[in-house]
Amino acid sequence: MNSNNHCSESNLSQEAWRMFRILSEFVEGFETLSDIGPAVTVFGSARTKPDDLYYQKAVECSRKLVGEDFAVITGGGPGIMEAANKGAFEAGGTSVGLNISLPMEQDPNPFQTHEITFRYFFARKVMFVKYAVGFICFPGGFGTMDEFFESMTLIQTHKTSPFPVVLIGTDFWSGLVDWIKQTMLDKHQCISKEDLDLFRITDSVDEAVKIIKECHDTKKYWGPPQPEMPAHAVRQTAEGTRYGVDPRSNRRNVPTDFC
Repeated sequence: MNSNNHCSESNLSQEAWRMFRILSEFVEGFETLSDIGPAVTVFGSARTKPDDLYYQKAVECSRKLVGEDFAVITGGGPGIMEAANKGAFEAGGTSVGLNISLPMEQDPNPFQTHEITFRYFFARKVMFVKYAVGFICFPGGFGTMDEFFESMTLIQTHKTSPFPVVLIGTDFWSGLVDWIKQTMLDKHQCISKEDLDLFRITDSVDEAVKIIKECHDTKKYWGPPQPEMPAHAVRQTAEGTRYGVDPRSNRRNVPTDFC
């Protein structure tokens, strides 16, 4: 047998078996989180120290979220993630850590009542969204920006039902918001004016929790009015997003048993 062919067959076999690893991460996530109740996902830097004001605010924020009967979900690491898990844990609530295998920096914090470790970012991201009724973002790095902009994309494209996204820290977020407005909107017209209403910024933990609580209780969202969409397009998928419309056929009338 040609050695190159053997290598190709071996690699193909490994790729096929990798699908089971991916599947197992989804299964573990679904089984672990299916009964945690309404939850809020808290994002923020892994590098924030315990003596930092935002660390202390994250602890306070999670305590108050638990007081409103929310579970708290984080990335399970140090910094803001640790602070949020700590606040939920010390308040006697459900404190979820969705850890990720990294070469460095991911050190699981000890304040998790539910702990999962993922190899794949995309599987982990599904869990952040699927089980959360809202996001609260503290100052953070590229990972926090990634999660914030992903939430904006999901809401803006109507791929998910709208949910509250609150940014805590005007001194940190204001520069980014100015750039979004002046460059993305005014200069290049890459977004719509209404897209600036997809999130809120505050320095108040109480206000952040109140926004999440009111949106959850009333099932109302402050953002732009939702356009009229076909019923099948807004049906929920198992991963917490919407089915949408087939981009090739643009079918508007799909049977009610569409899945």
